[in-house]
Amino acid sequence: MSVLTVFAATDAQAAKVRASDNKPSIKRKVSKTIYVVKRKSAVRTAAVPAKPSYGQLAGLHQAQDALDLKSSVALVVDQETHEVLFSKNEQAVLPIASLTKLMTGLIISEAKLPMDEMLTITQDDVDTEKGSTSRLRVGATLSRAELMHLALMSSENRAASALGRTYPGGLSTFVGLMNAKARMLGMHDTRYVEPTGLSSKNQSSAKDLAMLVNVASADPLLREYSTSPGYQVAVGRQVLQYNNTNRLVKNPTWDIGLQKTGYISEAGQCLVMQAQVAGRKLIMVFLDSAGKLTRIADAERVRRWVESIPARSPVTRLSANETLAFN
Repeated sequence: MSVLTVFAATDAQAAKVRASDNKPSIKRKVSKTIYVVKRKSAVRTAAVPAKPSYGQLAGLHQAQDALDLKSSVALVVDQETHEVLFSKNEQAVLPIASLTKLMTGLIISEAKLPMDEMLTITQDDVDTEKGSTSRLRVGATLSRAELMHLALMSSENRAASALGRTYPGGLSTFVGLMNAKARMLGMHDTRYVEPTGLSSKNQSSAKDLAMLVNVASADPLLREYSTSPGYQVAVGRQVLQYNNTNRLVKNPTWDIGLQKTGYISEAGQCLVMQAQVAGRKLIMVFLDSAGKLTRIADAERVRRWVESIPARSPVTRLSANETLAFN
């Protein structure tokens, strides 16, 4: 289990302070006035253990795999042939954090609601689950399209909350539609309780998420918004710049059609993508990765493995499964 220790000064600064603590206060005479300069000791807090994810508690990180991935759950599927090329704990049901927002976006897009309708952030959209912050203040008004863009691209929680809250029939109706859509797609391991992913009760499996990515990647709006490198919105007199939470969208060596990242402590770092690699359309799912960069590194490992296979040669599947049925 990793341990997080917080310092009020760098080690070098703390060393200087410790050395100075053994010296008397310095007295300087300036224009017959005595000034006393006091040095403050570096403050060190107690070590705080990192909260383990559900995957860690279940021992999923003990599983070894041929690609040495750091995500405890992974799935790679050829989108056109439905072949499962790689799998690791793919049926484990875990919290999915902001991967939830893909379903949120899909419900909004398929409802054909007016995307230019202006919606206002209210106190109901403020995160009471995790206490996360947002630059969208209560009272901020944006269009439905802007909120959806921010939710998918930069994982803006208040934006996703407002999309669900303002849906015709209200939040409970919206969440009901999320679950109904999951059942229709054959996502039998999936459950949603709210539209942001802040709740650890939003759970799914890698194979279910692959089904969702398959459908979502056919939606032009979801493809555009989720892969946008950056986006600006005017909020009152301010213009706010938002960036994509997935650095790979700015990498010219990647051809990404759809993506979504996610993180809460219970879920670990998560990533789903639809991308073209070596002429193959792949769906990749990485859940419960230990660090923000390791999910990206896992995607790179998968890409290098697929690219190492000669053109037009069959992929040697690193999985006992043959195909994944997409509804």
